[in-house]
Amino acid sequence: MISFIWSPGNPLPAGTGGSENYTVGQVRELNRRGVPAQVVTVGLGAGDGRDDFTDIPFLSLATLPEVGELDSTVVFVNEPHAVPTRYPAFLILHNPPPIRERHKAFAIEGTRNRTLIATSRYAAALWSEYLDVDVSTISVVYPFAEPCFAAQSRPVNETGRTRILFAGRLSPEKGIYTLLETLHIDIIVQDSALTFTATTAGADKPQGKIIERLLGEHPGISVVATCKTPATMAALMAGHDIVVMPSNSQYWHETFGIVSIEAQHSGCRVIASDDGGLPETDCGGVVLVRPDNAEALAWGIREAMDSGPLSRAARQDAGMRFTVAQSVDTLLNVFAQPLPIPPATIVRQLEELILAPSAEVPRTVSPGTALTEAAA
Repeated sequence: MISFIWSPGNPLPAGTGGSENYTVGQVRELNRRGVPAQVVTVGLGAGDGRDDFTDIPFLSLATLPEVGELDSTVVFVNEPHAVPTRYPAFLILHNPPPIRERHKAFAIEGTRNRTLIATSRYAAALWSEYLDVDVSTISVVYPFAEPCFAAQSRPVNETGRTRILFAGRLSPEKGIYTLLETLHIDIIVQDSALTFTATTAGADKPQGKIIERLLGEHPGISVVATCKTPATMAALMAGHDIVVMPSNSQYWHETFGIVSIEAQHSGCRVIASDDGGLPETDCGGVVLVRPDNAEALAWGIREAMDSGPLSRAARQDAGMRFTVAQSVDTLLNVFAQPLPIPPATIVRQLEELILAPSAEVPRTVSPGTALTEAAA
């Protein structure tokens, strides 16, 4: 059994982000292969989000220490809780390191005895520097797009317009405010052939509710309900031409960007900030622009429009990259390979070496003295 430990006290939400899609997709694919896997939630009982994932096994624990009683391979998702486990545990680092000093001690302590997994080369390097560990000890297991994105048929665009979608969470780090600025750039606002749509993903949070109201009042953008399944998101993306990912780079660095590969598998071009792990998501349909810059985003949209739709061959090629099968193959390889020595073990061994008694300094004895001592 492989147990993915979701953030304690939080339900697993549907249709709100990459770490959710990654976790559920991994569990689904492992079970499809006959490898038992489950999502483990803490402190919520049956109200832990399982109703939105009827094909996924859930286990609810009352308290976090109960994780240590699980007779399974434990994989913590995002949060590095320092809980003893029966077997060596893993930690998937979906988010960048915390920027507040008060959170650093928790991050360092919780990663000391964990085998670390990052979602991009960028994220591995970022966490390596933050934790002061060798980057080679952090494995990379890329996210993926579910098969339905590449399989989704694209209806003919009979509107005569270029349809642009923001499919990220309604939160500042996803660049929604940069997009709102872009809506007022002259080369965008004066083009009536452009339409903009955003989903309500993240509107369940306080800041998301505020942003949802802002979008609802803006005449230049439409808001549609969040998609709670990969199939409905694939259908939404297939009805658009461009997906924008203007992620904030001032205090948040996207570690990968699963929306980017989902969009390309669906046949969309992607305009993304040239920051974090987003450059690694290029399946042939990404235009990278300067982050936190509304003018750059506007010109990126114009460039994508001039390039036209992704060709059938380009979309097929994109659909063969970052698949769930490739991701799970890599994950299972990480589980099977010899585990790297955790930083805490290295520190302990060095401390033991320092405290060990010094060896006696050997005496130098001349040959004559040695013979005399032997005769005596």
